[in-house]
Amino acid sequence: MDQQLLTILKLCLLALLYLFFLRVLRAVWVEIRGPKLVEAKPRAAKREAKRVDRRAGPVELAVVEPVEQRGRRFPLTDELTVGRAAGCQVTIDDTYASQIHARVFSRDGQLFVEDLGSTNGTYLNRKKVQGPQVMRRGDRLQVGNTVMELA
Repeated sequence: MDQQLLTILKLCLLALLYLFFLRVLRAVWVEIRGPKLVEAKPRAAKREAKRVDRRAGPVELAVVEPVEQRGRRFPLTDELTVGRAAGCQVTIDDTYASQIHARVFSRDGQLFVEDLGSTNGTYLNRKKVQGPQVMRRGDRLQVGNTVMELA
């Protein structure tokens, strides 16, 4: 009986080791592939002023992609963090997003976006964010596979 129990325990340990290695391989594969870039739809020809006019209505981030998340809106305050962590004001369920991926903040009447050292980067209008960059209404912010528009 003791020999059979040891054999069963060995097989269980072996199965757990294989599951662990498969999980590691999957995580590496996801990191190597990186996020897919979502094609930005053309914006209206009329370009808004550089400064965000807060009197023109509330400013918010609206999810555009993925389709199942479309319509989610996040009102902008002085600062919002975007990521997978529960402590972020904009939580997204996206494997390509870091725990705390980016932040959107207001300074001198303008809105800025800044990448917070994410693995896959943050994109504003399909261009990688390098330091704080000004955001305007109609701009598209991509975090992982999630695309949000400043409305």
